[in-house]
Amino acid sequence: MSKQFWLRPAAAMLRSILWRYRLPAVLAVAFLIEGCAATPPRPFDGDKVSDPDFRVPPAAYRPVLGDYSSQRPVEPLPWRERNDRVAPAPKKDGQ
Repeated sequence: MSKQFWLRPAAAMLRSILWRYRLPAVLAVAFLIEGCAATPPRPFDGDKVSDPDFRVPPAAYRPVLGDYSSQRPVEPLPWRERNDRVAPAPKKDGQ
């Protein structure tokens, strides 16, 4: 008899949890099934693949470090010169 007292609240709690999260669970299962069932698109489609006259772009070498510039630490420049270099040009008297 004491087991029945524990089972009823546990069953009610389980029902409420399942009821509350049924939509997200159904959506998750649907997305998983859709992801597993979908076939990816073919990279080369049609008769062009077997055509020996089909033009393809030529392979070209591009170095990985093409625009590399060294970022080694250097001595700091005087702050006044650096500020004057980036400061806006002074306005003329009439403007």
